[in-house]
Amino acid sequence: MKIVFSDFDGTLTLNGNLGAVFFDLLNIIKANMSELVIVSGRSISWGHFLITHFPLKHAIMEGGGVIVYKNQEGHIVEENLISDEEIKKLEDITAELKERYPECIMSADSFGRRTDRAIEFAQMSKEDVEKVEIFLIKNNVNFSRSNVHINFWVGDVSKSNGVKHFLKEYNPHVKPEECIFYGDAANDESMFEFFTNTVGVSNIISILGQLTHKPKVILEGKENAGLNGVYNHVKELFESSEDF
Repeated sequence: MKIVFSDFDGTLTLNGNLGAVFFDLLNIIKANMSELVIVSGRSISWGHFLITHFPLKHAIMEGGGVIVYKNQEGHIVEENLISDEEIKKLEDITAELKERYPECIMSADSFGRRTDRAIEFAQMSKEDVEKVEIFLIKNNVNFSRSNVHINFWVGDVSKSNGVKHFLKEYNPHVKPEECIFYGDAANDESMFEFFTNTVGVSNIISILGQLTHKPKVILEGKENAGLNGVYNHVKELFESSEDF
């Protein structure tokens, strides 16, 4: 595979941690002349962290709303995939949401977000979460759940739209069928629909019933949960085919 795309939380982490296996994964991908691109609902500030601290060239963050990368001079560059008007509307709707529903707990990294916002739904009551979701629906604001957040945004943002733009503008020589995607959450569904080659690590099994578009391959067993599942599958993939 020319590019390995992967979700972050629950897919490249295990029990919330990014372990030593992550470096083994990076090494095997690099040794096979491929590239890891993380596609995450985490903030643009997290994109800076990933690009700065690991040998990654690109990261697609905020659920597909922004691309973070290093240019030829080594400087970090950001490309927003929604308009300034949509960013302003998101700021306004966030302010109104916080005023109307003070019980809504925004994520700690919301200050570092630009094209979306995140809510710590696990720290809220079911009733308060429902109130917030009804507010978002009434205001025509898009939202989805990851393992850790309810992310909401204005505009046509999805992980697959971010990847389509990335392939067209940054890697026009790479075809989607020459890529693979690993995921484990409901906000990965657009990627499962878009790519031919998709894999769900074993912890996705708990939410499969919520998905219309499922991964083509679903890993099984505790040994294939999260990061371990990605590493095991990538290792087998590269070892089993001369084309990869």
